[in-house]
Amino acid sequence: MFSGIIESTARVTALEKELDNLHLTLTCPFTSELGIDQSVAHNGVCLTVVKIKGNEYTVTAMRETLEKSNLGLLKVGDLVNVERSMRMNGRLDGHIVQGHVDGTAVCRKVENANGSWTYTFEYPFDPDMARRGYFTVDKGSVTVNGTSLTVCNPTKNSFQVNIIPYTYENTNFKDIHEGTVVNLEFDIIGKYLSRMMQLTQE
Repeated sequence: MFSGIIESTARVTALEKELDNLHLTLTCPFTSELGIDQSVAHNGVCLTVVKIKGNEYTVTAMRETLEKSNLGLLKVGDLVNVERSMRMNGRLDGHIVQGHVDGTAVCRKVENANGSWTYTFEYPFDPDMARRGYFTVDKGSVTVNGTSLTVCNPTKNSFQVNIIPYTYENTNFKDIHEGTVVNLEFDIIGKYLSRMMQLTQE
């Protein structure tokens, strides 16, 4: 489980394809604190550390993960938002994030808001998925590239988020522009409530 509070960015140093899997090697400020089998969210995707060598570590993404996320689009040199799993005795500063990305969205607009930035994202609308809780609500929570954010101005297939300078400088939001593909995880509470309503109506 994660909180959506990004600890740092990691830089991709190598990519290796093996059958349907992709091995990603990265370096970040807390590499020396990692252990084999540890869970780390990469752009919101929970992946397991499988190798550590010097200041680099490796994680593996399988085909389903690559199909549902933007990890397969990464190139050597790209920055990835990273967060280690949450300690259960700590504060939940963001919201409950599982690290199970639901799909991707495309950035349609980035606007300078006189000291902050407003990003507009669009995702494919699927009525069945919406009934199961895959949607956004005004002032609700959404995870974009692993970052816990508050939703503004949602429609059935788009929403906006506001990014303060600290988040802009300390995550890969500074690299997001019109056309960039990002990972989305919708709020787990909304999914449970939608499922409960379905079951009680059957």
